[in-house]
Amino acid sequence: MLNRQHSHVLVIGAAGLDTKGYVAGPLHMGTSNPGTIYVSNGGCARNVAENLARLGEKAILLSAVGKGRSGRRVREQTADAGVDVSYVIESADHHTAAYMAIYDQEGQLVLSVDDMEIMQLLTPAFIYSHRRLIRTAAMIVIDANLPPASLQTLMREAKKYGVPVSADPTSVPLASHLKPYLSDLFMVTPDISEAEVLCERTLRNTRAHGIAAAKQLVAMGVQVAIVTLAELGVCYATPEVSGHVPAVKTRVVDRTGAGDALTAGVVFGLLNDFPTDEAVRLGAAAAALTLQHNDSVCQTLSLDCLYDALAM
Repeated sequence: MLNRQHSHVLVIGAAGLDTKGYVAGPLHMGTSNPGTIYVSNGGCARNVAENLARLGEKAILLSAVGKGRSGRRVREQTADAGVDVSYVIESADHHTAAYMAIYDQEGQLVLSVDDMEIMQLLTPAFIYSHRRLIRTAAMIVIDANLPPASLQTLMREAKKYGVPVSADPTSVPLASHLKPYLSDLFMVTPDISEAEVLCERTLRNTRAHGIAAAKQLVAMGVQVAIVTLAELGVCYATPEVSGHVPAVKTRVVDRTGAGDALTAGVVFGLLNDFPTDEAVRLGAAAAALTLQHNDSVCQTLSLDCLYDALAM
């Protein structure tokens, strides 16, 4: 059982803007394609923090943004959603992190590019200077955009104070950053491609392989392993149980942020003493609600919305 003597969830990692292009017809590579473009607040850690705040948790964000208009937008709108952004760095020398994705006419991701150079400001010294926030957190949620040396400092301090850490691998190239810390992580939430990196084995996007990967991650020291399979649902494992939760049927508008919503839903459930399978169901419901919107976080997310989604 998690310690709820402390009141906040500390979320550390990327905050930025998501630009998403939706191709209207057949995709033509190497040239311009008619379609629509949508811009919203994003960043894996920021998304998780906003989802948690909308579910009623006290979420504190450690991140960095530029001092220009984009940074103000990200900071102010995140604060308006209920997240404590008072510890977010504002830099005049860096631009705000950015993510750009292209989706084909079927809604499948074709390619994405991220610019996370500003995350280098989350130095080991910055992490250590906020050790009080680490020590007093009920849980820490990180994304793998943290510089490796800063990740090492964070994991050391969290271990010192006995604070559980949940990590999102974020992408296939970044997933390897988490491998040295699997035995120290409370929870990890890869998709099947990221799980391949963590487990160092070839995996297919199937229920059997998802459960096998989750069990392997637990055998490697993780307490709660969540492996997402997109439309095939979510597999999970702990030292005591394992299983599969089907995806909640929903209309898919945009896939960006769905994994972050799932992470937040599971974290919320576990912090509030839901059994693991029910916490995963909450996460799946949060992901389904996010899929219905262009924004990377469902702006109407609430506990009632989650329960209504589960009842469908």
